Amino acid sequence: MNNILSSLPDNIDTEIFEDLVHSDHIRIEKILSKGHSSPDIGWYDQDENEWVLVLKGSGVVVFDDGNKVTLEKGDYLSIPAHKKHKVSWTDPNTVTVWLAVFYK
Repeated sequence: MNNILSSLPDNIDTEIFEDLVHSDHIRIEKILSKGHSSPDIGWYDQDENEWVLVLKGSGVVVFDDGNKVTLEKGDYLSIPAHKKHKVSWTDPNTVTVWLAVFYK
């Protein structure tokens, strides 16, 4: 048995992405952020739908249409395939734990 919240590092220099499950139809990823954000240039434009849940910490997701969503512990968001988005902010004082589910 594993626990997604065990052994979290206190400090991380770059975001950490870890595939927990990966198949032809679904990918489940754990993402750790601490004060990180997406690059200023470019957007995520994924071929897959994404459902993302914040398990710890907080972050802000922005969309190319100007919409902005703040996610805190327990909040989740569905992002359709090819909906351009990026993370504009994550809490610099604590590790934010994201659970992202990608599916066709």
